[in-house]
Parts: sequence; C-alpha cells; structure tokens
Amino acid sequence: MPREPIDPSGLEWSRVSPKYLRVRLLGWLAGSLLWLVLSSVPLVLRLTGVWSSFPALWVAWALPGAALVSVLWYGVLLPRQVAAIGYAERDDDLLVRSGVFFQRTLVVPYGRMQYVDVAVGPIERIFGMCTLKLHTASPATDATIPGLPTEEGSRLREQLSARGEARLAGL
Repeated sequence: MPREPIDPSGLEWSRVSPKYLRVRLLGWLAGSLLWLVLSSVPLVLRLTGVWSSFPALWVAWALPGAALVSVLWYGVLLPRQVAAIGYAERDDDLLVRSGVFFQRTLVVPYGRMQYVDVAVGPIERIFGMCTLKLHTASPATDATIPGLPTEEGSRLREQLSARGEARLAGL
C-alpha cells in the first residue's frame, strides 16, 4: 500500500497481526458504551424530571447524539488505522509508520536504542499478540509497534537488541 509522500521508496513494510483489529474493536466497543452512557445521563435525568432545570431538552438530546456520531466515526476509521501501522528493518535503523490523516514515519537508529521492551496485556495474550517498545535517550524518538504476533515480537526484540549492541560497540 503506497503511502506518499513521506515513506522512503523501495522498502518492504511488515504489517501487524490482522487480529489486532479485533483487540482495537473490543477497546472501542467498551469505550463507546461508556461515553454513550455518560452522555445520556443529562437526557435521562431531564426526561424523568430529576433535573428539570437542565437548560434545554434539545441540548440533552444533542449530547448523546454527538457522542454517537463521534463514536461511529472513530469505529469506521479503526480498520484504516490498524492497516496503516507497519515497520521496516534496514541495515542501520528501524522505521515505524502509523496514521491515516496525520501520517508519521519514525526512524530509530539501532545505535541509539537503549533497550527494547515487549509487553503483553490480558487481551493481547488472548489473541497471541504483544506490543514492542523501543526506548532511546530521547522520549520523542521512542517507538511502539502494537499488535505483533508473540513470536515476531520476541524475534524482533532479540534482533534489535543485538543490532543495537553491535552499533553501540562500533562507536
């Protein structure tokens, strides 16, 4: 999937697990229900007469309506957001990309990596995935690759650590 203009040419991007979309959808569903319930509280209180002094009935209806529209919009974007996540290994650095509207390609030189962290949450564990985090001296260049299959996360951790140590020893 070409992503002009910020992607370097000639790279083969690796993608995250397709199961990662399910994880994001579960989080989206839980968050959406919470926002819809919270935004409906003024409407329920107004309709039951508990909060009859609420400014206007249309405002009470507009709150859950706006929440519903934004939740649905975010849900529509989720598959594209997951598809936009990728990484590419080069000889001297690792590239990590993300974003649909605001695209980002982050370059992390192997010699600048301080440590590589693999984290697994309970939902990721159920789907056999992990999140790889690359830490450098600058917090602005820390990179995260979510939704990796567990085996790929372990392989990347070992390979990136070895490359980082080799580059650091060469300084």
